[in-house]
Amino acid sequence: MFAGYYKHPEMTEAALAGNVYHTLGLAWKDEWGYYWYVGQADDVIKSSGYRIGSFEVESALLDHPAVLECAITGVPDPLRGQIVKATVVLKPGYQASDAMVKELQDHVKHLTAPYKYPRKVEFVAELPKTISGKVRRFEIRNRDSGK
Repeated sequence: MFAGYYKHPEMTEAALAGNVYHTLGLAWKDEWGYYWYVGQADDVIKSSGYRIGSFEVESALLDHPAVLECAITGVPDPLRGQIVKATVVLKPGYQASDAMVKELQDHVKHLTAPYKYPRKVEFVAELPKTISGKVRRFEIRNRDSGK
C-alpha cells in the first residue's frame, strides 16, 4: 500500500503490524448499523474524560461566516489532560480580536456539545499544508509543544 512513513520507521512498523495496515481511522456504529467517522486516532482530543473529534469542531467553525479555514488540535492542559485549540484563518474583512474568539467559541457551543468548544483560539495568515493541500496538524502540534 505504501513504503512507509518518511524518516519514521517506528510509525511504519506500528502501521504494518502483521499483515494488516492500520489506518488509525476511528468510527462508531449506531443501533441501526450505520458507521460514523470520528477522525484519525491522532486527531482525537481527550479533554476531561471526553473524546472530541477534530472533524466535528472544524465543521462547526467552518459554518461561521468569518472562518475561511481552520484546524483543530489538542494542547496539553494540567487540569483537563488536553484542551481543544482552534487555529483559524479568517476571511478578508474580518479581524482577529477577543470578541471574535468569543463569537467563534459561542458558535461551536451552539452547534455541538458545550464541552467541545475551543478553549484556545489562534489566528494565523495560513495553515501549514502538504503539497496536495491537506492540513499538517502534526506541524501545529509540534509548534505548540516547542518541537
